[in-house]
Amino acid sequence: MKVIAINGSPHREGNTFQALTLAGNELTAAGIGFEILHIGHKMIHGCIACGKCAVNRDEKCTIVTDDLNDWIQQIRQADGIMLGSPVYYSGIAGTMKSFLDRLFYVSGSNGGFFRQKIAAAVVAVRRTGGSSTFDALNHYLTYAEMVIATSCYWNVIHGRLPGEVIHDHEGVQIMRVLGKNMAWLLKMKEATAGIVALPDAEKKVVTNFIR
Repeated sequence: MKVIAINGSPHREGNTFQALTLAGNELTAAGIGFEILHIGHKMIHGCIACGKCAVNRDEKCTIVTDDLNDWIQQIRQADGIMLGSPVYYSGIAGTMKSFLDRLFYVSGSNGGFFRQKIAAAVVAVRRTGGSSTFDALNHYLTYAEMVIATSCYWNVIHGRLPGEVIHDHEGVQIMRVLGKNMAWLLKMKEATAGIVALPDAEKKVVTNFIR
């Protein structure tokens, strides 16, 4: 089994990386592969709402000026996905937002290939806006019918300079517990495969309120 964590910070080894690593250490200790994919420093275009991924259904975005299509297949193969973002104006960092909009739209337009995977979101913040950013990240996971791992509090850790989050002792515990709970869910899913059937996927119903 393997978990891929998405580092949406422009800093490769900043506090978002530290948060993901704290959770990832617990996964590794449980015998689960763990990899951090750093995308926050890339030039990633936002979704242009062309709808071509739903027409082509080839598991690709029509924008080819970045590496999203390569990342899609890499992430799709993982058993679990962890999203990590710093806080920009009480929200998801812009590059991460563009990445997630396109990643999850392609998934949803191609049968929902993230459905029933184990997932979690973590946030690194200096002072405030952590809860709203955590909530926004979870919007992607819930919409995609993913199984969300939880911790002993909201998955938010505090620090400004790289490495300062290590001194947020409650935040460190939150990340450790998250990693342990995610490992448990992954092993539960593996142990019940072939015993407990996954619920059937339903065709999406779309209701427009303006006629």
